[in-house]
Amino acid sequence: MATQTFPVTGLTCGHCVGAITSELSVLPGVTDVQIDLVVDGTSHLTVIADTALTNDEVADALDEAGEYKLVTS
Repeated sequence: MATQTFPVTGLTCGHCVGAITSELSVLPGVTDVQIDLVVDGTSHLTVIADTALTNDEVADALDEAGEYKLVTS
C-alpha cells in the first residue's frame, strides 16, 4: 500500500471534495481518498492505493473533476 499526500488549490466547498473523491476513486488500485479542505487555500489530498500514483495521474483526475490544481514545486 502507498499513502501519498498532495497539495491542491481551487477547492471551495464540500461539492469540490466529492467531485475530486469520485474521480480519484475510480483509478485502479485506489482504496481511499481523504481531503482536508482549506477554502480558498491549499487543501491536502491524501490517497491510499495499491501502488503510488504519479503527479500526472492526480493532475488529470483533478482536471476531470473541475478547476482544481495540483501544487508542484
